Amino acid sequence: MTDATAAVRFAIGGLLRFLSHAETLRVFERACVRAGVPVKYSQGFNPHPKLSLPLPRPVGVASDDELLVLRVFDAGGIPVEDGPDGARRAWQTRTKEALNEALPSGIEIHSVATMKSSASFRPESARYVFNLGRADGREDLGALRERIHDIMARDRLEVERAAPRRQGRRVDIRPFLNAVELQETRAIVECGISDAGSVRVDELMPLLQLTPQDLDGPVRRRDVVWTIT
Repeated sequence: MTDATAAVRFAIGGLLRFLSHAETLRVFERACVRAGVPVKYSQGFNPHPKLSLPLPRPVGVASDDELLVLRVFDAGGIPVEDGPDGARRAWQTRTKEALNEALPSGIEIHSVATMKSSASFRPESARYVFNLGRADGREDLGALRERIHDIMARDRLEVERAAPRRQGRRVDIRPFLNAVELQETRAIVECGISDAGSVRVDELMPLLQLTPQDLDGPVRRRDVVWTIT
């Protein structure tokens, strides 16, 4: 095939977790150029590379499981199925290594997978991990455990959601909370994601009655579940 989609799974942390969505895209645009990845461009007077991050990452949140979608084009063809010569695996390995060399410290490519050019990606759920390494003993953890039990027992959980240049509104986030659990000194929240929205990290912190001072390190996103069609 000449056209294909490359699904790039990666982790981001350190100071780069403070990059905005647009800034992260620009980092990858430059890295693709340096790595020689044949990203396809749009048509018109102001062509731009066809790459996207289908699940925006909240600023300040580190992640072990991000997805970059590249629309790629090569006149010589890009293998989307493996033949006896292993061309698909070889292309994916070369692209992964080239991107890792071109990217700054703080971003690591885990894998590259090629598939049909029309492939689409929809996130279904993600987990957010709050490391409570600074929790003061069992009393704090016991109170958090009771708070989690109370949260999951409720039918509705309304929060005030602010919007730029618009009046805030009340939103019921309970339908998006798939699970909340406490594992030793880590609070793990599994959030459902749909066309109707999801839960924001800045809504989870007050919901769990946590402050930045309670955390030992940044909030981390992991275990994102995708539907690929």
